[in-house]
Amino acid sequence: MTDSTFIIIGLGNPGREYKDTRHNFGFMLIDRLIVRLNAQGMKIQSKAIITSGVDKENKIILAKPQTFMNLSGQSVQGLVHFYKVPLSNILLAHDDLDLPFGTFRIRPDGGAGGQKGIASTIEQLGTKEFPRLRLGIDRPPGRMDAAAYVLQSFSRDETSELSTVLDRAADAVLEFTAKGLNAAMNKFNGDNRDT
Repeated sequence: MTDSTFIIIGLGNPGREYKDTRHNFGFMLIDRLIVRLNAQGMKIQSKAIITSGVDKENKIILAKPQTFMNLSGQSVQGLVHFYKVPLSNILLAHDDLDLPFGTFRIRPDGGAGGQKGIASTIEQLGTKEFPRLRLGIDRPPGRMDAAAYVLQSFSRDETSELSTVLDRAADAVLEFTAKGLNAAMNKFNGDNRDT
């Protein structure tokens, strides 16, 4: 594989009962990118459903780990090992309680921040230095347990905004693959509700 190959990995939980939950925001973004790139040839590899497309001469592999969130790192590590891409050419998309719904942030590295899929990935890769796209889902209301909150579906108001958020996040991913991490951060890390 060459430097023009990228792996975009959306984190989530497999199974119909989790399909529309906040924890599956990463999966939703991969689904949006599949349509955007007209990706073809779905298969199972490294415990993930993968497919690929091309944008601006870059090969973009899209992956949804099927390990359940807490073991996502097993799949990520397998994909990185198989495709032999540098960690700078992967991007993990995941839900984030610390950002308001409707916003997202691209980061070059960092801790897990309580996100179990990221924690698993850090453990499996042995480093925190890989790019990620944090998709805001907001904090749970009142004293609701965070683990219960992330497994709920988006609210009606959130659902009405979801398509727009996913389109902007997909734009950010393709900026990352076309122009690099810094360009994507500079363009999309402001108030990206209006980007």
